[in-house]
Amino acid sequence: MTRASVILCLAAILGGAALVAAGNASGLVPTYVVSLIGKYLCFAILALAVDLVWGFAGILSLGHAAFFALGGYAMGMYLMRQIGTRGVYGNPVLPDFMVFLNYKALPWTWYGFDNPLFAILMALAVPGVLAWVFGWFAFRSRVSGVYLSIITQAMTYALLLAFFRNDMGFGGNNGLTDFKDIFGYPLQSDGVRRGLFIASAVVLAGALIVARSVVTSRFGKVLIAMRDAESRTRFLGYRPERYKLFVFVLSAVMAGIGGALYVPQVGIINPSEFAPGNSIEAVIWVAVGGRGTLVGAILGAILVNAGKTYLTGAMPEIWLFALGALFIGVTLLLPHGIVGLFGKREARKS
Repeated sequence: MTRASVILCLAAILGGAALVAAGNASGLVPTYVVSLIGKYLCFAILALAVDLVWGFAGILSLGHAAFFALGGYAMGMYLMRQIGTRGVYGNPVLPDFMVFLNYKALPWTWYGFDNPLFAILMALAVPGVLAWVFGWFAFRSRVSGVYLSIITQAMTYALLLAFFRNDMGFGGNNGLTDFKDIFGYPLQSDGVRRGLFIASAVVLAGALIVARSVVTSRFGKVLIAMRDAESRTRFLGYRPERYKLFVFVLSAVMAGIGGALYVPQVGIINPSEFAPGNSIEAVIWVAVGGRGTLVGAILGAILVNAGKTYLTGAMPEIWLFALGALFIGVTLLLPHGIVGLFGKREARKS
């Protein structure tokens, strides 16, 4: 992860986004393509968050989809509050599913979500607080390795089951959908779609800058030392649990931002986003691109999801087999991912 590779990646993200947005404004790029690429960029933010904890702190999280989904639900709740009397049941206060389920009043968990700033704050705070509580108990107890991975997977599965319940007040199995406006503008308009796409690109670029700043600092050097030899790092007087907790919370907040940008672009959020399989897919994106490279995580997320879009449309029955084969192939043939392959070429030249 050289400075040149990061600069090149930033230029590709922002330059590519500018070209796509300009193409959409001139009618050359369809709006559905803009939203599709925007979705890939949101997944890239999630992959970057996973690489931050897995690639540099040695924490293999199989539950990061939970933070992504919580950020998405925060934004979805704001979008539902904007529907008002234009919903099926025309209640300006209660979302349609609450009217259908005979809710008499708005649950306290929905208070404040008519304010966009509050919703954005919750998209950051809820994943961050959950990660802090989970990490404080897990890292303080020195849970690590496969045991930590299993616990993170159990966490996201528990949230999946909880959000499936109608009495939780988050739409149950159907989730939240049929959004109308965002920040006072019609969500389905080309300009808003283009704006969300540009915002996703800018946030991804910002997340990459923040992540690189962390891992190249003195803090990051301790993270890497802790990843490679935690017991030795502890004997030198460092407290690994504090470093793990900070980077885990930062990673969760990044994933929450990605989820908040994802929901208005796809138009729905439901409990399936908590599925453990989504977290496992995020790990595969990072492995394909290159663990511990940051740039590779972004590349892997975009390439794998582009392949998923094509295969699920052309041959939907083979996608899961293709994904499994891809992971096995990368593990055996490209242990350092696609970015690692370029690193080997540079080493040979030198």
